[in-house]
Amino acid sequence: MKLVATQRCVKSSQRKKAGQILLAAAALTGLLLLAAASGGLRINMTPSEPLGLWRIVTLRRPPAVGDLVFICPPDIEAMREARARGYLRSGLCPGGFAPLIKTVIATAGENVEIGSHVRVDGVLVANSAISKSDGRGRPLVPFAGGIVPIGKVYLHSSFVGSYDSRYFGPLPGSGVLGLAQEVLTYVP
Repeated sequence: MKLVATQRCVKSSQRKKAGQILLAAAALTGLLLLAAASGGLRINMTPSEPLGLWRIVTLRRPPAVGDLVFICPPDIEAMREARARGYLRSGLCPGGFAPLIKTVIATAGENVEIGSHVRVDGVLVANSAISKSDGRGRPLVPFAGGIVPIGKVYLHSSFVGSYDSRYFGPLPGSGVLGLAQEVLTYVP
């Protein structure tokens, strides 16, 4: 009887210690993520760009064509619907969105044409096919195209399933947090 009571006490103590270790590990992970975020580091968990750890590098000029940027999407209906569909993650940007990592392919004054693919000033953009539906068969409506307005940027990702300006149009350049720099990434 004494042996059974001792075994129960040991098992209870082991479970308590395991719980404390898990709690400490979760707290440490949270603190590390908070420290990384405040230090300009972000973890990308989406297939639009390589998975892993990225750094936001301060941009001391307006965004330019070819820049790979972190950008906060505006709190507009298209973004709220995208989050509801699972295209966007929740995060610390206005509206509760996570920043996007996209390449700027057009800026103010450039003409974006949408057909079966995207063209900027008549030049075909590689990997820019327009999808009529998402992976679950839900319809996708492409952006109408046109001249990119002053203060806006047109964004693209070469990932075939990317939700980018092909569907939501140009975004305010003021939402750019900085250049996106890979720190430790993995391409599956």
